[in-house]
Amino acid sequence: MADKSNGRRRSSAFFPRSTSTSLAPSNADRSGESVLKKKRRPASSLGPLTSINPAPSSPSEKPEFPDSPKTRQKTLLKGSARPTSLFGSLRMYHSVEEEEKQPALPKSKASSLDDVDDNEKHYPAGRTVLHHGEVQTTGGMFRKRKEYLVLTDTHLLRFKNQSRASEAFIAIPSSSSARTNANRHSSMNSMGSLQDAATLHTHSSAEYHSGIPLQQIVAIYKLEDGRPYFSIEVAYLDEDTNQASSMALQLFDPREADLWLTSIRATSTKARLLDPIPFPQRNVEYVARKLERERDYHPAQFRIFKVVQRASIKSSGRGSSDDLTKLTSSICYLVFGIHKMHLIPLPKSPQRSSSTALYESSSSTASFGLMTLTSISVKCVDAFELTFREPLRRYTNLFLASSAVEDIAVGIRQATEYLRPEWIEQPFTFDAPQNWENAVIPPTSEPDEHRYFDRTLTAYAAAYDVDTSNIQYAVYYDVEDAPRFALLPPANPRGLPYTALELLAILRALRYNESFRSISFRGVTLDVLHQQRDLHGGDHVPWTTRSGQTFELSKGLGQKSLLVQEVRALALKNKKLRRLDFAFSMKRKPIDEEENGPRDPGCEIVEALFPLCRKQLTNVDWITLSGIELAELDLDYLVDAAVERACHLRALEISRCGLSDRSLQLILNAMLSQDSTLESIDISGNDARLTPSTFQGQIGHFGFIRKLNLSRVQKTQEPEPLVAPETLVTWRLEELHMSETTVNEQTVDAIAEYLATPMSDTLRVLNLNQSGLSGKQVAVLMRSMSRGPGLPRNLHLYVSENKLEAGNAALCDAIESSHTPSHLTMKMIEFQKESRFRALIHAVRRNTTLRYLDISKTSLPGDAKEETCEQMRLMFEENRMLEELDISGEHAHLEVAKFGIGLNHALTGLKNNTALRVLRIEYQKLGFQGANTLSSVLEANHGLREIHCSHNDINLQGMTVLLNGLAKNTTVLHLPRIDHDRLGSIQTVEREIHSMTNDGTSSATTTGGPSGGGGSNGTAVGNLMNNPRAMSLRRTFTAVVQGPKATPVPAKPAYSEQDINAAVALMNEQWDREIARLERYLGRNIDLASGPGRSASAGADVNGHGRSVETLDRQKTPTATSSSSPPSTLGLGLDGSSSLSNILEQVARDTTPKVERADPLDELGRKHFVEGNGSSTATGEGG
Repeated sequence: MADKSNGRRRSSAFFPRSTSTSLAPSNADRSGESVLKKKRRPASSLGPLTSINPAPSSPSEKPEFPDSPKTRQKTLLKGSARPTSLFGSLRMYHSVEEEEKQPALPKSKASSLDDVDDNEKHYPAGRTVLHHGEVQTTGGMFRKRKEYLVLTDTHLLRFKNQSRASEAFIAIPSSSSARTNANRHSSMNSMGSLQDAATLHTHSSAEYHSGIPLQQIVAIYKLEDGRPYFSIEVAYLDEDTNQASSMALQLFDPREADLWLTSIRATSTKARLLDPIPFPQRNVEYVARKLERERDYHPAQFRIFKVVQRASIKSSGRGSSDDLTKLTSSICYLVFGIHKMHLIPLPKSPQRSSSTALYESSSSTASFGLMTLTSISVKCVDAFELTFREPLRRYTNLFLASSAVEDIAVGIRQATEYLRPEWIEQPFTFDAPQNWENAVIPPTSEPDEHRYFDRTLTAYAAAYDVDTSNIQYAVYYDVEDAPRFALLPPANPRGLPYTALELLAILRALRYNESFRSISFRGVTLDVLHQQRDLHGGDHVPWTTRSGQTFELSKGLGQKSLLVQEVRALALKNKKLRRLDFAFSMKRKPIDEEENGPRDPGCEIVEALFPLCRKQLTNVDWITLSGIELAELDLDYLVDAAVERACHLRALEISRCGLSDRSLQLILNAMLSQDSTLESIDISGNDARLTPSTFQGQIGHFGFIRKLNLSRVQKTQEPEPLVAPETLVTWRLEELHMSETTVNEQTVDAIAEYLATPMSDTLRVLNLNQSGLSGKQVAVLMRSMSRGPGLPRNLHLYVSENKLEAGNAALCDAIESSHTPSHLTMKMIEFQKESRFRALIHAVRRNTTLRYLDISKTSLPGDAKEETCEQMRLMFEENRMLEELDISGEHAHLEVAKFGIGLNHALTGLKNNTALRVLRIEYQKLGFQGANTLSSVLEANHGLREIHCSHNDINLQGMTVLLNGLAKNTTVLHLPRIDHDRLGSIQTVEREIHSMTNDGTSSATTTGGPSGGGGSNGTAVGNLMNNPRAMSLRRTFTAVVQGPKATPVPAKPAYSEQDINAAVALMNEQWDREIARLERYLGRNIDLASGPGRSASAGADVNGHGRSVETLDRQKTPTATSSSSPPSTLGLGLDGSSSLSNILEQVARDTTPKVERADPLDELGRKHFVEGNGSSTATGEGG
């Protein structure tokens, strides 16, 4: 999320079927061949092809495919190049003598087979004739001519006429015999076309292309172009030269077209199975480099196929055969990466000579995220269609064809299931034969902690082009309804909210994931999805429940906003989800609704969830809407669901929702139906005023309340408490919050009465901050909750920002007598008399029940006096119960709260403390002296585990001293990096150097006369001020010309900007060295604390491996140091007084000496002054 999505993805192959093989381009031993191990039965009714032995094949191979009665429109492409014939001239297969023995026949460049007379002896391009027939070809602007096609077991051959074919193959009768024996011939005369690139060559296609090796066929498919004949296109590729070509046949008889289609396809499939052609290694490396540039390459997911990218056309009426040349298709590589599918054009071919070459696209690689796939449609042999759509965009259709269509379709299905393993129903249509879907093998991989959430999130982020490092989230296990997924604010340093695509990627990755029992979007802005409608498609709309059942509320859901759709999908698709927290996730303000005017759409979260609760379509029963202002439409949905007892709502959390008296009463009355299930009520921070008598009647109906929040609630002037004690004793409360709500005596008495009963033993939190309580009232509550002196009550009492000084004696007496809970927070207490604070410290010193105490931001009349600091020292030294103490101060623009320099003395009491584990002492301006004190405490105290001492103006010397103490402590596991103090220290050094530079340049000399007297200096300055030409100069010449009585004074050195930057760099280098020491020492202590059976005696000066700390520092600190100095203190004084001078001395030593050239303006000013003021100078010298 960030980046928390990082590093948790596990890669494993999502192609368990051996349809293709992972091809790593770096492995030179691999041939690049994809192996097909499954036995295939080509679609053919011909005898010789009914039985095929299993053999390896390339990924482009295709098994038997049932004939489809209807196909989509297909297109044919006019070639842009004319590659060399893939089959080549067949004259090489017989000798010259044999050629001379042939009878004289008319020669034609249109055929290279004129001299072949016997296919058994001289024609190796297949020995078995499977199908043949006369066709008519057209070639762009060339005239039509007839050719004779012969399909053998290895090639598809073209001859000028049937006579030439019969000379090559005995099985083919001559033309005269064919006419007399037409009934015995299975082939029908057909008409066809062979596409040609007319712009490159002027020869007939038959002259340059005599045959097609069946192994090179990429796809054969029907073309539906609206013309009164049936078209078939055969696309093939010679990967040795990267020449792509095609041949189109036009036939009037559909049976003849099907026969040619099935025959060629079945024969080519068998040829590839028997003798597969591997992918050339150079092409594999070319494709792999393309994926690496897309950052989508991994050997385990790398799959490559050859496909034809068909053009989609729609035409009607009759058309000529020449129209086919206007259609364009291209052969390319279809490649599977980690998260995307890529269409990669063929590498550039060095030569092109075939007129039948398919068009080679000059476009770059086209990539499509697998998570954006919406449809796979396979309706005819080899041809298929893929549809992709990104959110808020239109569909993108890919019309493809490949003999490996089954492997591609099954591979895509398996890839998407690998990336979305928790999705029961994939959000795309799979229109393919049923046996293909049954062939999909569910991916198997190692179990994941959160059910592959990271994998799915990364896949959606890649598909939507989202940076995963900007997404941050956390998973909590020590909360109710755990584990809880909590989306955190984005990592964007500019504080920008999540974009719509980022939120959609997160929400869709969470869908179906049942590893989380609760999901929180608290504090994350979702306004970008509010009223955002995706009108281009509904592929991710939750039309059904998790079990696949449709529901009434799905009607019209496609027209709802993305926020409604995604929130509803979360609740519908996860049966284990119980809690959704949307607190402070919407910043919008409802519009004022006028009569007959537009109605406010509301926050849309209520619209998405509460109708599902009403229909019992979700198990979500704890919905937090705090901080979202609700509109009238939201209230309608909420009330409509709340009155249904079957909703079983467990919580009503509507804090700070802008509710008025009417709306709050409406909700409370509706919630009475949930009296048997409601556990939490939070109505704090609303504008409504509560009447105690009415509210007592409403709240009394609920018998299972565990959490009640009435903070910042306004009530009428009635003296009765908001909650009667008889109501409180009926509950098993765990939390009671009444902060910022004025509490009168009746309410205090009611709470005290409740605390004294055994029914309050389950209470863990009592929050009464800023409630107008006095010290005496707090003492009453403490004594009520106590079960006896010395018996701690496991409860956290918050009484911050109250007037505790009034009745301070009663409060101190309760604390000293140990009538206190285990945790007490009294922040921001103001004492007008320091003696009362001293009495409080004395009471804590004697207390034996407090384990946690927070008295931070305490305000005294001034710095703590010596008596108060001594009392604090005794508290630190003698208290044996406190485990966590917070005495931090406050440093704000209008208020500063600190104890002063006497706190250093008080801290010395910690040397003898063995109970305290956590000490928080921030914003107390400890400085170097305080760091020195903490260092001595670290050397002696071996009970502390955490020290939080940031924002204390600790400089580099203080950090060094503090770490020297940590080096001798093996129990502290946390000490801050004090980055804020580091920044302040460096800024202070910069200011001091600038100040020294300014002082050194402003007063370099002094004169013997009185300041501003009548010396030469004063005269010169006066003349300069009166001279307009001199006033145009940008420098002051006070120091240029001095009288003889001017006494030079050693000037402070002037430091350049380079010197200042060098000093800052040196400071940062030494700070980094100290931070490295800090991490080493803390790592050593953590190892000692976690290592079984390993311990260190108090004061041990060793690391986890038994080596001394000094030895460890010398090994890891390359800078040489003095033997008497601690590590990383080069050039620094430990007293904190000479650090700046030492740094500047080192900068001066390291700086290269330089001579500055005189400023031309200085020379001009000097000359002008001497020439124009000679008399004044002489007068000055005489004086």
